[in-house]
Amino acid sequence: MGTYKVRVTTGNFLLAGTFSSISITLVGTHKESDKKPLDNWGKDFNPGAVEEFKLCCRRWLGDIVLVRLHKEPYSFYPTDNWYCSFVEVISPNGQTYRFPCYQWVEGYRTLELREGKEYVRAHWQEDTFFGYQFLNGVHPVMIRRCTELPCNFPVTPAMVASSLGESSSLQDELEKGNIFLADYKILEGVPANTINGYQQYIAAPLCLLHLQPSGELIPIAIQLSQCPGPDSPIFLPSDAEWDWILAKTWVRYAEFLVHEAVSHLLLTHLIDEAFALATLRQLPMCHPLFKLLLPHTRYTLHTNVMGRTLLLRRGEIIERVPASSGTPEALFPYCLAMKTTLGTSWRAFPASISVGPGVCTIRLCGHNLCFQLIGRHISVLSSFVSGIVRHYYRSDAHVLADCELQAWADEIFHEGFLGNEASGFPSSLQSVPELIKYLTMWIYCCSARHAALSNGQYELGAWMPNFPSSMRNPPPQAKGTSSLESYLDTIPEVNSTSITIYTLWVLCCELGDSRPLGTYPDEHFTEEEPKRLIAAFQGRLAQLSQEIQERNKSLPIPYRYLDPQQIENSTSI
Repeated sequence: MGTYKVRVTTGNFLLAGTFSSISITLVGTHKESDKKPLDNWGKDFNPGAVEEFKLCCRRWLGDIVLVRLHKEPYSFYPTDNWYCSFVEVISPNGQTYRFPCYQWVEGYRTLELREGKEYVRAHWQEDTFFGYQFLNGVHPVMIRRCTELPCNFPVTPAMVASSLGESSSLQDELEKGNIFLADYKILEGVPANTINGYQQYIAAPLCLLHLQPSGELIPIAIQLSQCPGPDSPIFLPSDAEWDWILAKTWVRYAEFLVHEAVSHLLLTHLIDEAFALATLRQLPMCHPLFKLLLPHTRYTLHTNVMGRTLLLRRGEIIERVPASSGTPEALFPYCLAMKTTLGTSWRAFPASISVGPGVCTIRLCGHNLCFQLIGRHISVLSSFVSGIVRHYYRSDAHVLADCELQAWADEIFHEGFLGNEASGFPSSLQSVPELIKYLTMWIYCCSARHAALSNGQYELGAWMPNFPSSMRNPPPQAKGTSSLESYLDTIPEVNSTSITIYTLWVLCCELGDSRPLGTYPDEHFTEEEPKRLIAAFQGRLAQLSQEIQERNKSLPIPYRYLDPQQIENSTSI
Protein backbone atom coordinates (compact mmCIF):
# COMPACT_ATOMS: atom_id res chain seq x y z
CA MET A 1 0.00 0.00 0.00
CA GLY A 2 1.26 3.50 -0.75
CA THR A 3 0.37 7.05 -1.70
CA TYR A 4 1.08 8.34 -5.20
CA LYS A 5 1.27 12.06 -5.91
CA VAL A 6 -0.15 13.20 -9.23
CA ARG A 7 0.60 16.64 -10.68
CA VAL A 8 -1.48 17.86 -13.61
CA THR A 9 -0.57 20.97 -15.61
CA THR A 10 -3.18 22.82 -17.67
CA GLY A 11 -2.14 24.99 -20.63
CA ASN A 12 -1.63 28.67 -19.81
CA PHE A 13 -3.92 30.31 -22.33
CA LEU A 14 -7.54 31.36 -22.79
CA LEU A 15 -10.17 28.62 -22.45
CA ALA A 16 -7.58 25.92 -21.73
CA GLY A 17 -9.33 24.95 -18.47
CA THR A 18 -12.31 22.66 -17.97
CA PHE A 19 -15.36 22.21 -15.79
CA SER A 20 -15.49 18.48 -16.58
CA SER A 21 -14.79 15.74 -14.07
CA ILE A 22 -11.22 14.43 -14.49
CA SER A 23 -10.17 11.00 -13.21
CA ILE A 24 -6.97 9.01 -13.62
CA THR A 25 -5.86 5.40 -13.80
CA LEU A 26 -2.21 4.51 -13.18
CA VAL A 27 -0.89 1.51 -15.10
CA GLY A 28 2.25 -0.08 -13.70
CA THR A 29 4.43 -3.03 -14.63
CA HIS A 30 2.88 -5.08 -11.80
CA LYS A 31 -0.65 -3.80 -11.28
CA GLU A 32 -3.16 -1.21 -12.42
CA SER A 33 -4.80 1.24 -10.02
CA ASP A 34 -8.52 1.77 -9.70
CA LYS A 35 -9.97 4.77 -11.48
CA LYS A 36 -9.49 7.74 -9.10
CA PRO A 37 -11.13 11.20 -9.35
CA LEU A 38 -8.75 14.20 -9.34
CA ASP A 39 -10.64 16.57 -7.09
CA ASN A 40 -9.34 19.15 -4.63
CA TRP A 41 -11.29 21.82 -2.79
CA GLY A 42 -12.58 24.51 -5.13
CA LYS A 43 -12.25 24.82 -8.90
CA ASP A 44 -9.59 22.58 -10.49
CA PHE A 45 -7.90 22.66 -13.90
CA ASN A 46 -7.85 26.40 -14.48
CA PRO A 47 -5.65 27.85 -17.27
CA GLY A 48 -1.99 27.74 -16.23
CA ALA A 49 -2.71 25.76 -13.07
CA VAL A 50 -0.33 23.12 -11.70
CA GLU A 51 -2.32 21.02 -9.26
CA GLU A 52 -1.31 18.13 -7.03
CA PHE A 53 -3.51 15.24 -5.99
CA LYS A 54 -2.91 12.26 -3.72
CA LEU A 55 -3.93 8.71 -4.67
CA CYS A 56 -3.89 5.90 -2.14
CA CYS A 57 -3.36 2.47 -3.67
CA ARG A 58 -3.81 -0.79 -1.81
CA ARG A 59 -0.95 -2.45 -3.64
CA TRP A 60 2.39 -1.65 -5.25
CA LEU A 61 1.95 -0.92 -8.96
CA GLY A 62 5.58 -1.28 -10.06
CA ASP A 63 7.08 1.17 -12.53
CA ILE A 64 4.39 3.45 -13.94
CA VAL A 65 4.34 3.00 -17.74
CA LEU A 66 1.00 4.53 -18.68
CA VAL A 67 -1.67 6.87 -17.33
CA ARG A 68 -5.28 7.11 -18.48
CA LEU A 69 -7.04 10.45 -18.14
CA HIS A 70 -10.82 10.16 -18.05
CA LYS A 71 -12.77 13.33 -18.94
CA GLU A 72 -16.45 12.99 -18.00
CA PRO A 73 -19.52 15.21 -17.39
CA TYR A 74 -19.79 17.16 -14.15
CA SER A 75 -23.11 18.38 -12.76
CA PHE A 76 -25.01 20.67 -15.13
CA TYR A 77 -21.95 22.12 -16.89
CA PRO A 78 -21.94 21.81 -20.71
CA THR A 79 -19.35 19.90 -22.70
CA ASP A 80 -16.04 21.75 -23.04
CA ASN A 81 -12.47 21.14 -24.19
CA TRP A 82 -9.40 20.94 -21.96
CA TYR A 83 -5.77 21.53 -22.89
CA CYS A 84 -3.59 19.25 -20.76
CA SER A 85 0.13 20.01 -20.92
CA PHE A 86 1.54 17.08 -18.95
CA VAL A 87 1.05 14.76 -15.99
CA GLU A 88 3.67 13.86 -13.40
CA VAL A 89 3.41 10.90 -11.06
CA ILE A 90 5.58 10.53 -7.95
CA SER A 91 5.59 7.00 -6.53
CA PRO A 92 5.78 6.21 -2.79
CA ASN A 93 9.53 5.55 -3.14
CA GLY A 94 10.08 9.03 -4.61
CA GLN A 95 10.57 8.08 -8.26
CA THR A 96 9.11 10.63 -10.69
CA TYR A 97 7.44 9.75 -14.00
CA ARG A 98 6.49 12.39 -16.56
CA PHE A 99 3.78 11.90 -19.20
CA PRO A 100 3.71 14.58 -21.93
CA CYS A 101 0.30 15.39 -23.39
CA TYR A 102 0.25 18.90 -24.98
CA GLN A 103 -3.07 18.46 -26.72
CA TRP A 104 -6.75 19.29 -26.46
CA VAL A 105 -8.93 16.69 -24.80
CA GLU A 106 -12.18 17.29 -26.63
CA GLY A 107 -15.59 16.34 -25.27
CA TYR A 108 -15.83 13.30 -23.02
CA ARG A 109 -13.22 10.61 -23.60
CA THR A 110 -10.35 8.60 -22.14
CA LEU A 111 -6.82 9.55 -23.19
CA GLU A 112 -3.81 7.24 -22.74
CA LEU A 113 -0.37 8.79 -22.19
CA ARG A 114 2.98 7.02 -22.33
CA GLU A 115 5.95 8.11 -20.25
CA GLY A 116 8.24 10.70 -21.83
CA LYS A 117 11.42 8.59 -21.49
CA GLU A 118 11.45 6.47 -24.62
CA TYR A 119 12.06 2.72 -24.25
CA VAL A 120 13.38 2.75 -27.81
CA ARG A 121 16.21 5.12 -26.98
CA ALA A 122 17.48 2.78 -24.25
CA HIS A 123 17.21 -0.46 -26.24
CA TRP A 124 17.55 0.39 -29.94
CA GLN A 125 21.05 -1.10 -30.24
CA GLU A 126 20.05 -4.47 -28.77
CA ASP A 127 19.72 -7.41 -31.15
CA THR A 128 16.67 -8.71 -29.26
CA PHE A 129 14.78 -5.42 -29.70
CA PHE A 130 15.82 -5.29 -33.36
CA GLY A 131 14.31 -8.74 -33.88
CA TYR A 132 11.26 -7.97 -31.75
CA GLN A 133 10.23 -5.20 -34.13
CA PHE A 134 9.90 -7.65 -37.03
CA LEU A 135 7.08 -9.27 -35.05
CA ASN A 136 5.45 -6.52 -33.02
CA GLY A 137 6.85 -3.29 -34.42
CA VAL A 138 5.28 -0.82 -36.80
CA HIS A 139 5.97 -2.99 -39.85
CA PRO A 140 5.40 -6.66 -38.94
CA VAL A 141 5.07 -7.90 -42.52
CA MET A 142 8.56 -8.48 -43.92
CA ILE A 143 9.98 -11.69 -42.51
CA ARG A 144 9.40 -15.13 -44.00
CA ARG A 145 10.51 -18.53 -42.83
CA CYS A 146 13.67 -19.53 -44.67
CA THR A 147 14.17 -23.22 -45.46
CA GLU A 148 16.92 -22.63 -48.00
CA LEU A 149 19.29 -19.70 -48.26
CA PRO A 150 18.91 -17.57 -51.40
CA CYS A 151 21.76 -17.95 -53.87
CA ASN A 152 22.58 -14.22 -53.59
CA PHE A 153 23.04 -14.43 -49.81
CA PRO A 154 26.03 -16.78 -49.31
CA VAL A 155 25.98 -17.15 -45.52
CA THR A 156 28.21 -20.05 -44.45
CA PRO A 157 27.72 -22.24 -41.35
CA ALA A 158 30.98 -20.92 -39.93
CA MET A 159 29.76 -17.31 -40.12
CA VAL A 160 26.76 -17.93 -37.85
CA ALA A 161 28.05 -20.77 -35.67
CA SER A 162 28.65 -18.49 -32.67
CA SER A 163 25.13 -17.10 -32.92
CA LEU A 164 23.47 -20.53 -33.06
CA GLY A 165 25.41 -22.17 -30.26
CA GLU A 166 27.49 -25.34 -30.08
CA SER A 167 24.55 -27.75 -30.01
CA SER A 168 23.14 -26.76 -33.39
CA SER A 169 24.12 -25.81 -36.92
CA LEU A 170 22.75 -23.61 -39.67
CA GLN A 171 21.39 -26.61 -41.57
CA ASP A 172 19.72 -27.98 -38.44
CA GLU A 173 18.04 -24.65 -37.73
CA LEU A 174 16.91 -24.31 -41.34
CA GLU A 175 15.29 -27.75 -41.19
CA LYS A 176 13.61 -26.96 -37.86
CA GLY A 177 12.09 -23.80 -39.31
CA ASN A 178 13.96 -21.50 -36.92
CA ILE A 179 15.63 -19.35 -39.58
CA PHE A 180 13.84 -16.32 -41.05
CA LEU A 181 14.67 -13.90 -43.84
CA ALA A 182 13.81 -10.25 -44.46
CA ASP A 183 14.49 -9.40 -48.10
CA TYR A 184 14.22 -5.79 -49.34
CA LYS A 185 14.70 -6.54 -53.03
CA ILE A 186 11.76 -4.20 -53.76
CA LEU A 187 14.15 -1.27 -53.07
CA GLU A 188 16.66 -2.34 -55.72
CA GLY A 189 16.83 0.33 -58.41
CA VAL A 190 14.69 2.88 -56.58
CA PRO A 191 16.23 6.33 -57.28
CA ALA A 192 17.56 8.23 -54.29
CA ASN A 193 16.59 11.78 -53.39
CA THR A 194 18.69 14.90 -52.86
CA ILE A 195 18.21 16.59 -49.47
CA ASN A 196 19.75 19.91 -48.43
CA GLY A 197 21.77 19.81 -51.63
CA TYR A 198 23.39 16.44 -50.83
CA GLN A 199 22.85 13.12 -52.55
CA GLN A 200 21.18 10.43 -50.40
CA TYR A 201 21.56 6.66 -50.75
CA ILE A 202 19.32 3.59 -50.78
CA ALA A 203 20.22 -0.06 -50.23
CA ALA A 204 18.28 -3.30 -50.74
CA PRO A 205 19.55 -5.43 -47.85
CA LEU A 206 18.96 -9.02 -46.83
CA CYS A 207 18.74 -9.88 -43.14
CA LEU A 208 18.87 -13.39 -41.69
CA LEU A 209 17.30 -13.97 -38.27
CA HIS A 210 17.27 -16.86 -35.81
CA LEU A 211 14.45 -17.90 -33.50
CA GLN A 212 16.12 -18.77 -30.21
CA PRO A 213 14.84 -21.36 -27.71
CA SER A 214 13.69 -18.46 -25.52
CA GLY A 215 11.33 -17.33 -28.28
CA GLU A 216 13.37 -14.22 -29.06
CA LEU A 217 14.21 -13.42 -32.66
CA ILE A 218 17.73 -12.06 -33.27
CA PRO A 219 19.67 -11.04 -36.42
CA ILE A 220 22.59 -13.28 -37.30
CA ALA A 221 23.73 -11.97 -40.72
CA ILE A 222 23.13 -8.86 -42.84
CA GLN A 223 24.12 -8.16 -46.45
CA LEU A 224 23.48 -4.60 -47.65
CA SER A 225 22.91 -5.35 -51.33
CA GLN A 226 21.33 -7.98 -53.56
CA CYS A 227 24.67 -8.70 -55.23
CA PRO A 228 27.22 -10.57 -53.10
CA GLY A 229 30.90 -9.97 -53.62
CA PRO A 230 34.03 -8.35 -52.18
CA ASP A 231 32.30 -4.94 -52.07
CA SER A 232 29.24 -6.32 -50.29
CA PRO A 233 30.41 -8.10 -47.13
CA ILE A 234 28.11 -10.06 -44.87
CA PHE A 235 27.99 -8.34 -41.49
CA LEU A 236 27.76 -10.44 -38.33
CA PRO A 237 27.07 -9.82 -34.61
CA SER A 238 30.71 -10.73 -33.95
CA ASP A 239 31.95 -7.80 -36.07
CA ALA A 240 33.17 -4.51 -34.63
CA GLU A 241 30.44 -2.69 -32.67
CA TRP A 242 29.75 0.16 -35.11
CA ASP A 243 29.99 -2.09 -38.18
CA TRP A 244 27.14 -4.17 -36.77
CA ILE A 245 25.10 -1.19 -35.54
CA LEU A 246 25.41 0.53 -38.93
CA ALA A 247 24.37 -2.66 -40.78
CA LYS A 248 21.26 -2.97 -38.58
CA THR A 249 20.49 0.72 -39.11
CA TRP A 250 20.52 0.18 -42.89
CA VAL A 251 17.94 -2.56 -42.40
CA ARG A 252 15.81 -0.27 -40.21
CA TYR A 253 16.10 2.40 -42.92
CA ALA A 254 14.90 -0.10 -45.53
CA GLU A 255 12.02 -0.83 -43.16
CA PHE A 256 11.13 2.88 -43.13
CA LEU A 257 11.04 3.13 -46.94
CA VAL A 258 9.04 -0.05 -47.56
CA HIS A 259 6.72 0.66 -44.66
CA GLU A 260 5.80 4.20 -45.66
CA ALA A 261 5.65 3.79 -49.45
CA VAL A 262 4.31 0.26 -49.82
CA SER A 263 2.68 -1.20 -46.72
CA HIS A 264 1.25 2.03 -45.33
CA LEU A 265 0.54 4.22 -48.38
CA LEU A 266 -0.22 1.70 -51.13
CA LEU A 267 -1.65 -1.22 -49.17
CA THR A 268 -3.91 0.74 -46.83
CA HIS A 269 -4.56 4.36 -47.83
CA LEU A 270 -4.73 3.99 -51.61
CA ILE A 271 -6.50 0.63 -51.66
CA ASP A 272 -9.02 1.94 -49.14
CA GLU A 273 -9.62 4.98 -51.33
CA ALA A 274 -10.60 2.77 -54.28
CA PHE A 275 -13.10 0.89 -52.12
CA ALA A 276 -14.45 4.07 -50.51
CA LEU A 277 -15.05 5.82 -53.83
CA ALA A 278 -16.81 2.81 -55.33
CA THR A 279 -18.98 2.48 -52.22
CA LEU A 280 -20.08 6.13 -52.41
CA ARG A 281 -20.64 6.06 -56.18
CA GLN A 282 -22.13 2.64 -56.89
CA LEU A 283 -24.13 1.58 -53.83
CA PRO A 284 -27.35 3.45 -52.99
CA MET A 285 -27.97 4.47 -49.38
CA CYS A 286 -30.64 1.78 -48.95
CA HIS A 287 -28.27 -1.01 -50.04
CA PRO A 288 -27.30 -3.27 -47.09
CA LEU A 289 -23.64 -3.24 -48.07
CA PHE A 290 -23.63 0.56 -48.19
CA LYS A 291 -24.93 0.51 -44.61
CA LEU A 292 -22.25 -2.01 -43.64
CA LEU A 293 -19.33 -0.23 -45.32
CA LEU A 294 -20.09 3.47 -44.90
CA PRO A 295 -18.62 3.74 -41.35
CA HIS A 296 -15.40 2.29 -42.73
CA THR A 297 -15.02 5.10 -45.30
CA ARG A 298 -15.06 7.89 -42.70
CA TYR A 299 -12.38 10.55 -43.37
CA THR A 300 -10.52 8.28 -45.84
CA LEU A 301 -10.89 10.62 -48.81
CA HIS A 302 -10.20 13.69 -46.67
CA THR A 303 -7.06 12.11 -45.23
CA ASN A 304 -5.73 11.06 -48.64
CA VAL A 305 -6.37 14.47 -50.20
CA MET A 306 -4.58 16.12 -47.27
CA GLY A 307 -1.73 13.65 -47.66
CA ARG A 308 -1.33 14.43 -51.34
CA THR A 309 -1.42 18.16 -50.62
CA LEU A 310 0.86 18.34 -47.59
CA LEU A 311 3.09 15.28 -47.95
CA LEU A 312 3.26 13.96 -51.52
CA ARG A 313 3.17 17.11 -53.66
CA ARG A 314 6.39 18.28 -55.28
CA GLY A 315 8.34 20.56 -52.99
CA GLU A 316 6.61 19.25 -49.87
CA ILE A 317 7.77 16.81 -47.19
CA ILE A 318 8.15 13.83 -49.54
CA GLU A 319 11.01 15.60 -51.36
CA ARG A 320 12.62 17.13 -48.25
CA VAL A 321 12.89 14.20 -45.87
CA PRO A 322 12.97 10.58 -47.16
CA ALA A 323 15.79 9.48 -49.40
CA SER A 324 13.21 8.03 -51.80
CA SER A 325 11.20 10.86 -53.35
CA GLY A 326 7.50 10.68 -54.01
CA THR A 327 7.76 11.44 -57.73
CA PRO A 328 6.09 9.04 -60.17
CA GLU A 329 9.55 7.95 -61.32
CA ALA A 330 10.49 6.97 -57.76
CA LEU A 331 7.25 5.13 -57.05
CA PHE A 332 7.27 3.19 -60.34
CA PRO A 333 9.52 0.34 -59.11
CA TYR A 334 7.29 -0.02 -56.06
CA CYS A 335 4.20 -0.24 -58.24
CA LEU A 336 5.75 -2.92 -60.46
CA ALA A 337 6.58 -5.01 -57.40
CA MET A 338 3.07 -4.52 -56.04
CA LYS A 339 1.55 -6.45 -58.98
CA THR A 340 2.79 -9.66 -57.41
CA THR A 341 2.37 -8.53 -53.82
CA LEU A 342 -1.28 -7.55 -54.26
CA GLY A 343 -2.16 -10.74 -56.03
CA THR A 344 -0.44 -12.91 -53.43
CA SER A 345 -2.04 -11.00 -50.55
CA TRP A 346 -5.56 -11.26 -51.99
CA ARG A 347 -5.38 -14.93 -52.98
CA ALA A 348 -3.85 -15.96 -49.64
CA PHE A 349 -6.23 -13.92 -47.51
CA PRO A 350 -7.07 -14.72 -44.80
CA ALA A 351 -5.25 -18.04 -44.38
CA SER A 352 -1.65 -16.80 -44.55
CA ILE A 353 -2.02 -13.39 -42.98
CA SER A 354 -3.99 -14.68 -40.01
CA VAL A 355 -0.80 -16.13 -38.56
CA GLY A 356 1.72 -14.04 -40.43
CA PRO A 357 3.12 -15.36 -43.70
CA GLY A 358 5.68 -18.01 -42.81
CA VAL A 359 5.84 -16.93 -39.17
CA CYS A 360 3.54 -19.48 -37.58
CA THR A 361 6.37 -21.21 -35.68
CA ILE A 362 7.03 -18.15 -33.54
CA ARG A 363 4.82 -19.07 -30.63
CA LEU A 364 6.81 -18.71 -27.44
CA CYS A 365 6.60 -15.98 -24.82
CA GLY A 366 4.02 -13.92 -26.71
CA HIS A 367 6.65 -12.70 -29.15
CA ASN A 368 4.29 -12.97 -32.11
CA LEU A 369 1.41 -11.20 -30.35
CA CYS A 370 0.74 -9.02 -33.39
CA PHE A 371 0.17 -11.99 -35.70
CA GLN A 372 -2.01 -13.73 -33.12
CA LEU A 373 -4.17 -10.63 -32.77
CA ILE A 374 -4.44 -10.21 -36.54
CA GLY A 375 -5.84 -13.73 -36.68
CA ARG A 376 -8.31 -12.92 -33.88
CA HIS A 377 -9.44 -9.72 -35.60
CA ILE A 378 -9.98 -11.47 -38.92
CA SER A 379 -11.99 -14.19 -37.19
CA VAL A 380 -14.21 -11.66 -35.39
CA LEU A 381 -14.65 -9.55 -38.55
CA SER A 382 -15.38 -12.55 -40.73
CA SER A 383 -18.06 -13.80 -38.33
CA PHE A 384 -19.76 -10.38 -38.28
CA VAL A 385 -19.57 -9.87 -42.05
CA SER A 386 -20.78 -13.41 -42.68
CA GLY A 387 -23.85 -12.81 -40.54
CA ILE A 388 -24.73 -9.59 -42.39
CA VAL A 389 -24.10 -11.01 -45.86
CA ARG A 390 -25.98 -14.27 -45.30
CA HIS A 391 -28.94 -12.35 -43.89
CA TYR A 392 -29.37 -10.49 -47.18
CA TYR A 393 -27.90 -12.96 -49.70
CA ARG A 394 -29.44 -16.41 -49.32
CA SER A 395 -27.63 -17.97 -52.27
CA ASP A 396 -24.89 -17.41 -54.84
CA ALA A 397 -27.61 -16.53 -57.34
CA HIS A 398 -28.56 -13.51 -55.23
CA VAL A 399 -24.97 -12.28 -55.37
CA LEU A 400 -24.80 -12.69 -59.13
CA ALA A 401 -28.15 -10.96 -59.62
CA ASP A 402 -27.25 -7.85 -57.61
CA CYS A 403 -26.30 -5.44 -60.41
CA GLU A 404 -25.35 -2.66 -57.96
CA LEU A 405 -22.96 -4.98 -56.13
CA GLN A 406 -21.42 -6.12 -59.42
CA ALA A 407 -21.00 -2.50 -60.58
CA TRP A 408 -19.25 -1.79 -57.25
CA ALA A 409 -16.77 -4.64 -57.75
CA ASP A 410 -16.26 -3.70 -61.40
CA GLU A 411 -15.37 -0.09 -60.53
CA ILE A 412 -12.85 -1.20 -57.90
CA PHE A 413 -11.17 -3.51 -60.40
CA HIS A 414 -11.18 -1.20 -63.44
CA GLU A 415 -10.85 2.25 -61.82
CA GLY A 416 -8.95 1.38 -58.65
CA PHE A 417 -6.63 -1.27 -60.10
CA LEU A 418 -6.83 -0.26 -63.78
CA GLY A 419 -8.02 -3.70 -64.84
CA ASN A 420 -4.76 -5.32 -63.69
CA GLU A 421 -5.49 -9.04 -63.28
CA ALA A 422 -2.17 -9.50 -61.46
CA SER A 423 -3.59 -7.44 -58.60
CA GLY A 424 -5.64 -10.48 -57.61
CA PHE A 425 -8.84 -8.45 -57.25
CA PRO A 426 -11.87 -9.82 -59.13
CA SER A 427 -13.91 -7.80 -61.60
CA SER A 428 -17.10 -9.49 -60.40
CA LEU A 429 -18.22 -11.48 -57.38
CA GLN A 430 -19.57 -14.97 -57.99
CA SER A 431 -20.59 -16.42 -54.63
CA VAL A 432 -21.56 -15.71 -51.04
CA PRO A 433 -18.22 -16.98 -49.60
CA GLU A 434 -16.28 -14.85 -52.08
CA LEU A 435 -18.31 -11.78 -51.11
CA ILE A 436 -17.72 -12.44 -47.40
CA LYS A 437 -13.98 -12.80 -47.99
CA TYR A 438 -13.87 -9.63 -50.10
CA LEU A 439 -15.72 -7.48 -47.55
CA THR A 440 -13.79 -8.91 -44.61
CA MET A 441 -10.51 -8.16 -46.36
CA TRP A 442 -11.40 -4.53 -46.92
CA ILE A 443 -12.77 -3.83 -43.43
CA TYR A 444 -9.67 -5.50 -41.98
CA CYS A 445 -7.43 -3.47 -44.29
CA CYS A 446 -8.89 -0.07 -43.37
CA SER A 447 -9.16 -0.81 -39.64
CA ALA A 448 -6.91 -3.39 -37.96
CA ARG A 449 -4.24 -3.53 -40.66
CA HIS A 450 -3.95 0.25 -40.81
CA ALA A 451 -3.74 0.42 -37.00
CA ALA A 452 -0.95 -2.19 -36.90
CA LEU A 453 1.03 -0.19 -39.48
CA SER A 454 0.24 3.31 -38.22
CA ASN A 455 -0.35 3.51 -34.48
CA GLY A 456 3.26 2.87 -33.45
CA GLN A 457 5.01 5.15 -35.94
CA TYR A 458 5.82 7.91 -33.49
CA GLU A 459 6.46 5.61 -30.54
CA LEU A 460 9.04 3.55 -32.44
CA GLY A 461 10.27 6.23 -34.85
CA ALA A 462 10.74 9.28 -32.62
CA TRP A 463 14.20 7.97 -31.72
CA MET A 464 15.56 8.51 -35.22
CA PRO A 465 18.38 5.88 -35.35
CA ASN A 466 15.72 3.22 -34.91
CA PHE A 467 13.73 4.38 -37.96
CA PRO A 468 15.84 6.73 -40.14
CA SER A 469 14.25 8.34 -43.17
CA SER A 470 17.45 8.79 -45.20
CA MET A 471 21.15 7.93 -45.28
CA ARG A 472 23.78 10.45 -46.36
CA ASN A 473 26.60 8.03 -47.17
CA PRO A 474 26.55 4.84 -49.27
CA PRO A 475 26.53 1.43 -47.55
CA PRO A 476 30.00 0.37 -46.32
CA GLN A 477 31.88 -1.80 -48.79
CA ALA A 478 34.30 -3.25 -46.24
CA LYS A 479 34.33 -4.19 -42.60
CA GLY A 480 36.25 -2.22 -40.00
CA THR A 481 35.47 1.16 -41.56
CA SER A 482 32.65 2.32 -39.26
CA SER A 483 32.85 4.42 -36.11
CA LEU A 484 30.57 6.65 -34.09
CA GLU A 485 31.75 9.63 -36.14
CA SER A 486 31.06 7.96 -39.50
CA TYR A 487 27.72 6.74 -38.16
CA LEU A 488 26.66 10.29 -37.23
CA ASP A 489 27.77 11.48 -40.67
CA THR A 490 25.52 8.88 -42.30
CA ILE A 491 22.18 9.20 -40.47
CA PRO A 492 19.87 12.14 -41.32
CA GLU A 493 20.67 15.73 -40.43
CA VAL A 494 18.87 17.52 -37.60
CA ASN A 495 16.41 19.44 -39.79
CA SER A 496 15.37 16.32 -41.72
CA THR A 497 14.98 14.44 -38.46
CA SER A 498 12.80 17.20 -37.00
CA ILE A 499 10.47 17.15 -40.00
CA THR A 500 10.24 13.35 -39.90
CA ILE A 501 9.45 13.25 -36.18
CA TYR A 502 6.82 15.96 -36.56
CA THR A 503 5.23 14.07 -39.46
CA LEU A 504 5.14 10.81 -37.50
CA TRP A 505 3.60 12.67 -34.55
CA VAL A 506 0.85 14.10 -36.76
CA LEU A 507 0.17 10.67 -38.28
CA CYS A 508 -0.26 9.18 -34.80
CA CYS A 509 -2.33 11.96 -33.23
CA GLU A 510 -5.54 10.64 -31.74
CA LEU A 511 -8.63 12.11 -33.35
CA GLY A 512 -10.83 14.25 -31.14
CA ASP A 513 -13.88 12.45 -32.54
CA SER A 514 -12.40 9.00 -32.96
CA ARG A 515 -14.67 6.03 -33.57
CA PRO A 516 -13.07 2.75 -32.47
CA LEU A 517 -13.70 -0.40 -34.45
CA GLY A 518 -17.33 -1.49 -34.16
CA THR A 519 -18.59 1.92 -33.03
CA TYR A 520 -21.63 2.78 -35.14
CA PRO A 521 -23.42 5.84 -33.69
CA ASP A 522 -25.43 6.29 -36.89
CA GLU A 523 -28.06 3.57 -37.05
CA HIS A 524 -28.21 2.73 -40.73
CA PHE A 525 -29.64 -0.74 -40.11
CA THR A 526 -33.21 -0.77 -38.81
CA GLU A 527 -33.95 -4.52 -38.86
CA GLU A 528 -33.53 -6.54 -35.67
CA GLU A 529 -31.14 -9.18 -37.04
CA PRO A 530 -28.42 -6.72 -38.20
CA LYS A 531 -28.76 -4.90 -34.86
CA ARG A 532 -28.24 -8.18 -33.04
CA LEU A 533 -25.19 -8.97 -35.18
CA ILE A 534 -23.70 -5.54 -34.48
CA ALA A 535 -24.21 -5.99 -30.72
CA ALA A 536 -22.55 -9.41 -30.85
CA PHE A 537 -19.66 -7.96 -32.88
CA GLN A 538 -19.17 -5.20 -30.31
CA GLY A 539 -19.27 -7.73 -27.49
CA ARG A 540 -16.55 -9.88 -29.08
CA LEU A 541 -14.37 -6.79 -29.64
CA ALA A 542 -14.84 -5.72 -26.00
CA GLN A 543 -13.82 -9.20 -24.84
CA LEU A 544 -10.75 -9.14 -27.11
CA SER A 545 -9.78 -5.71 -25.77
CA GLN A 546 -10.02 -6.94 -22.19
CA GLU A 547 -7.88 -9.99 -23.00
CA ILE A 548 -5.21 -7.79 -24.61
CA GLN A 549 -5.10 -5.44 -21.65
CA GLU A 550 -4.78 -8.35 -19.22
CA ARG A 551 -2.04 -9.96 -21.28
CA ASN A 552 -0.13 -6.68 -21.57
CA LYS A 553 0.26 -6.55 -17.80
CA SER A 554 2.69 -9.49 -17.96
CA LEU A 555 4.65 -8.33 -21.02
CA PRO A 556 7.90 -6.32 -20.74
CA ILE A 557 6.78 -4.30 -23.79
CA PRO A 558 2.97 -3.99 -23.89
CA TYR A 559 1.48 -4.33 -27.37
CA ARG A 560 -1.53 -1.99 -27.76
CA TYR A 561 -1.66 -1.23 -31.48
CA LEU A 562 -4.31 -3.89 -32.12
CA ASP A 563 -6.41 -3.31 -29.03
CA PRO A 564 -9.88 -2.68 -30.53
CA GLN A 565 -10.10 0.48 -28.42
CA GLN A 566 -7.07 1.80 -30.33
CA ILE A 567 -8.30 0.83 -33.82
CA GLU A 568 -10.29 3.28 -35.90
CA ASN A 569 -13.21 2.06 -37.99
CA SER A 570 -11.55 3.57 -41.04
CA THR A 571 -8.27 4.83 -42.46
CA SER A 572 -8.92 8.23 -40.95
CA ILE A 573 -5.43 9.66 -40.43
